[in-house]
Amino acid sequence: MFFTGSFLTLLLAWSITGSPVEVRNSPIIIPLTSSLNFSNGTIDLVQHDKARVAAFRDYNRHGRRASVPMLHAPIGKYVVAFGVGSPPTNYKLLVDSGSAVTWIGARTPYDENGFNTRQRVVATYGGGPFPEISFSGTFFLDNITLSHELTMPNYELAVASTVSEFIGYDGVLGIGPRDLTRGTLEDNADATYPTFTDCLVTAGVIDQNVVGIFFQPITRDKDTTYFGQLALGEPDYTKCTSNIEYTHVTNTPPSMDYWGIDKRITYGNTDIDILFPSAGIIDTGSSFIHIASDAYERYQDVTGAAFDELAGLLRITSDQYSALQDLKFHIGNQILSFIPNAQIWPRSLNSKIRGAEDDGIYLIIQSTDMEPGEGLDFVIGYTFLQRFYTVLDRENRGVGFATTSFTYATIN
Repeated sequence: MFFTGSFLTLLLAWSITGSPVEVRNSPIIIPLTSSLNFSNGTIDLVQHDKARVAAFRDYNRHGRRASVPMLHAPIGKYVVAFGVGSPPTNYKLLVDSGSAVTWIGARTPYDENGFNTRQRVVATYGGGPFPEISFSGTFFLDNITLSHELTMPNYELAVASTVSEFIGYDGVLGIGPRDLTRGTLEDNADATYPTFTDCLVTAGVIDQNVVGIFFQPITRDKDTTYFGQLALGEPDYTKCTSNIEYTHVTNTPPSMDYWGIDKRITYGNTDIDILFPSAGIIDTGSSFIHIASDAYERYQDVTGAAFDELAGLLRITSDQYSALQDLKFHIGNQILSFIPNAQIWPRSLNSKIRGAEDDGIYLIIQSTDMEPGEGLDFVIGYTFLQRFYTVLDRENRGVGFATTSFTYATIN
């Protein structure tokens, strides 16, 4: 039997009484790290992103959770140290807003000292040009520790007993909407169940189902570790250099199934239309900014960029870079300016791009390879999230943005 609904509420209430949850004032800060890990060059990263975008689209077409490739990319992802047990064993989990299941066991084994619920779970990531990644396992109740500010007894955690093609990480911390758990219970494919943040709210660890995301930009070599954080319960306003402005989650499928928003994109001082008002998603598991194919062509036209087949990216000359203007994201009542330096791949990493020239200038805007109007006209990856503080507010079905110290920095 899976612990959902009122039974889960009773279970969590019992766990608080039997072994108190350690609660601090909101927000609870969870530190993140990210290290570069290049293997076969950026062309794999491009393919990874494109396959992931296609999987988001196919979820709507097939009425089920599509395979999402997120682990073959050669650049480092943002990860959290997720402690399980007493004393805790730390597991290195990818932070993924495009899925909602939190699980461990891909590399570091679980000692199974927790309570086995006997509820089976299965999930698949992969597809496209990549080997399919899948896991199957069982839910256990055990203590978790994410920082000195957050410890919680009897958290219900998926533990993998079988994992295929999962390299470099111990599992996933899913911060996507609850509906994305549908299809992962082995004996009840139509059921959903509480996510990680749902459980924290139910247990009284945090007051609101809110996640603030701060990513420090990745700009140097593979030996450098970069930092970020998740703020649970409310945003960490100390990371913001402007007010957080919110917009409602879109009602357009398939973007509405994820952290989807509506926006328009313009270019330059005269606001040349690049992407007309449409729906898309925020995704921590994607690297680039993907826009509908017609918008991509307009962006290529206004920048004068040429497609570099070896790198898999648009390339501009130094003169074109000097003439590059802001790309403006019109979201709700705010306009977020993506400066020229934010639109390019970090030049200090050009040597990591197979076939690229050391002095080349490459753009991070990609095509979704889809025509507009499919309900997924853009996917905003972490190259955008590194420039703006982002808030995922399940409580009010909203997404918020604010500027940070990195928004206007010349770091690429």
